[in-house]
Amino acid sequence: MSAIEKKIDELYSGPLPEFTKARNALAKTFTGADAARVKSLAKPSVVPWAINQVYWHARPVFERVMKAGEQLRRAQIAALEGKHADVRAATTAHRAAVADGVKEAERLAADAGSRPAADALARTFEALSLSPDRGAPGRLTDALQPSGFEALAGISPGRRESSEVRTEKLELRTAEKEKKDKAEGARKNADAERDERAARAREAALAREHESAIKKAEAALARAQSAERLAHEAWLRSQRDVDEVRQRLVQLKSQR
Repeated sequence: MSAIEKKIDELYSGPLPEFTKARNALAKTFTGADAARVKSLAKPSVVPWAINQVYWHARPVFERVMKAGEQLRRAQIAALEGKHADVRAATTAHRAAVADGVKEAERLAADAGSRPAADALARTFEALSLSPDRGAPGRLTDALQPSGFEALAGISPGRRESSEVRTEKLELRTAEKEKKDKAEGARKNADAERDERAARAREAALAREHESAIKKAEAALARAQSAERLAHEAWLRSQRDVDEVRQRLVQLKSQR
């Protein structure tokens, strides 16, 4: 990397409020075409500047967003060409990566006292990651808007009409699949709730049976204890009778 390219990178990776002053100072260190080039460098607005900071200071996060965009673009192109591709999974992964990028951009910007709009960050990350031509990384100067056609780049013009039709079909299939998945999820939830109610009913029935068995056992125990008490009282009476008869017998023998 040449000295001027390195200095330009340092310029775009630095604080936004100091950009103009730093750019003018840098231009004075060069002459001729290099000086003119540095002077013409555009100052980024806060959104692209924040995304540049992710590139310079949180590179793994930035690379994940770009990689997810590439994978989504390939999946969309493959689907439009009639090939098997999991567009839904690629879309979900891309959205998650963009969300992480936005969070990191907000953090870096907040550390520098800036508050870029989250939706503008998301749109710019999306457009940048899906574009086949991203320009010089880390030197973004303007916020971007997804056009909806970034992922279609690379498809031959002769296939554009059929590609548009396939795009509509792809969207319809995706919507139908989401609808089917929701219906299946609702059915599973309903089945789970029904099974749970049945399980609770079985548990309640078992609890009632157990409670009934306890009450029956307690009643049987009470009857047995009552019978035992009566039997004991009868035994005591018979013992008294035996004692009385024995005493009478002793008295009669003593009178001979």
